[in-house]
Amino acid sequence: MSTDFLTDISKTLEEIKADGLYKRERMITSPQGGEIRVGDAAVINLCANNYLGLADHPDLIAAARGVMDDKGFGMASVRFICGTQDIHRELEQRLAKFLGKDDAILFAACFDANGGLFEPLLGPEDAIISDSLNHASIIDGIRLCKAKRYRYLNSDMNDLEAWLKQAREDGARHIMIATDGVFSMDGYLAKLPEIRALADKYDAIVMVDDCHATGFMGATGAGTPEHFGVDVDIVTGTLGKALGGAIGGYIAGPQPVIDLLRQRARPYLFSNSLPPSIVAAGLEAIRLVEEGNGLRAQLFENAKYWRAGLEKLGFDLLPGEHPIIPVMLGEAQLAQDMASRLFDEGVYVSGFFFPVVPRGQARIRTQMNAALTRDELDRALAAFGKVGKELGILS
Repeated sequence: MSTDFLTDISKTLEEIKADGLYKRERMITSPQGGEIRVGDAAVINLCANNYLGLADHPDLIAAARGVMDDKGFGMASVRFICGTQDIHRELEQRLAKFLGKDDAILFAACFDANGGLFEPLLGPEDAIISDSLNHASIIDGIRLCKAKRYRYLNSDMNDLEAWLKQAREDGARHIMIATDGVFSMDGYLAKLPEIRALADKYDAIVMVDDCHATGFMGATGAGTPEHFGVDVDIVTGTLGKALGGAIGGYIAGPQPVIDLLRQRARPYLFSNSLPPSIVAAGLEAIRLVEEGNGLRAQLFENAKYWRAGLEKLGFDLLPGEHPIIPVMLGEAQLAQDMASRLFDEGVYVSGFFFPVVPRGQARIRTQMNAALTRDELDRALAAFGKVGKELGILS
């Protein structure tokens, strides 16, 4: 390989490190859970998307292990060749029913689902209006599509309406509004009732990525549309967060949409099917969610207790009702220093900084889950208080 090329790459890496933006991974030596082991250290985990605590649930593990005797380890093929089993369709139909949609289609991850959604459905005659804080997978999926692209300021309904008017004036055949259901860096919920009203006014389609809501938001855990009591047209989501924490994504929506995606969505057509173990565990996760009002109640009780504790200590928090509770620090190096010091105190968190969040808005993003005990939360609050004072964040 070219020496000059590698030199340039190494220079870029050194610049990232010098700016305090270099991301490092710690090696976990235990299952995911409320308390985990990193190397030889036992730490309280406040930075996983394991909202319902299902990542190490014995029923999911048993389902994944048991199905391999009957269905094998992997499919070794894409769906339309010889990679579909009956349980794949069972999971798709269960997801569709759970979300109140006609049908669903599985992908390797929600990044692939969002990457494959837009191009088959929309062409040069159409328009997509995307929230400015949408997930990278939505942004990349839109880039692959030939539709006209517009972007509205985060949750700014006046700006959204202005772009809807512009798209109609530009002669768009179909318009799709694309938004996260939950903006994961902030824990803010999209304004779905207002978005739905504007979509109806301008005859637009509403697409929601509900990765950070499916399984626990809403009366039955069906996500932000259920939480707000509104209908959206297309929902994308993941099995990799509240629904077991492994991998796998999906799109749910009207039957013709799902049928066309099976014909033309490239990540679906050219990626191996999900392994049987993941599918079986996904089915079990949905069963637990459907019976899991206690898990959702515990999740939100933990979130309420944790937020109140951080506020009492004096930390600067973003407001919200979601189990994502960001502690705002401002500078990237401070976020990394705090994460490192908290780890020394037995609390595992991650600092978030540019380019994941805007410059000057670095933070520790804490996330609650139903598996955390009151004792663990109290120990974590004590650690936050101690480290906050040591770093001069708290007086």
